[in-house]
Amino acid sequence: MAILLETTHIYKDFYKEQKTVSVLSDINIKIYEHEKVAIVGKSGAGKTTLLHLLGTLELPTSGSIIFNGIDITRLNENQLASFRAEQIGFVFQFHYLINEFTALENVIVPAVIKNNTNNIKEIESKADYLLEQLGLYERKTHRPSELSGGEQQRLAIARALINSPKILMADEPTGNLDTKTTSITFELLEKLHEELGMTILIVTHNMEIAEKLHRRIILEDGKVIN
Repeated sequence: MAILLETTHIYKDFYKEQKTVSVLSDINIKIYEHEKVAIVGKSGAGKTTLLHLLGTLELPTSGSIIFNGIDITRLNENQLASFRAEQIGFVFQFHYLINEFTALENVIVPAVIKNNTNNIKEIESKADYLLEQLGLYERKTHRPSELSGGEQQRLAIARALINSPKILMADEPTGNLDTKTTSITFELLEKLHEELGMTILIVTHNMEIAEKLHRRIILEDGKVIN
């Protein structure tokens, strides 16, 4: 399989009260196309920070990140924003849905921003397809506050997929869900992986989910230990 994402000697420091706090040290990993990978470790190990670096939400203190052949550490803010919109889909533990918008409107927002409102009918058609695949088509005119926690998370997944990203990155996507809803959500991710062939990278404390993926990246005290 081709390498989609590779880091070389990544370090990430934060500066607080005139002190340097090292969060990640010498991270060297490879993520391959079509893989399903879990990032696991105890709280404070640096899992979310690593995901944010890989997803271009933050930049490393030093080191390089090659994503789909591009060194993203060399891009400026505008280039990063465009790259992120085209290549990466994000699902967060807290969904960050816009409650003033309907479910359909929430899904199409990233595509409208990316395409500057061109081809709105095509975008809506794709959103309808995703909502149908995720069992939300009958709820597309509802607002997020009218949806259950599991439905909100599925809506966030649909939004993350609207631009056909190369990779779906999820930070504790089932962290606030009950056992049954967690199982349903993961099955949907599995189905989408098979149908769309995208790479999936998940930060999770749920070892049952982690063990179902192709492999795990284990972090401990900011370092990869496997």
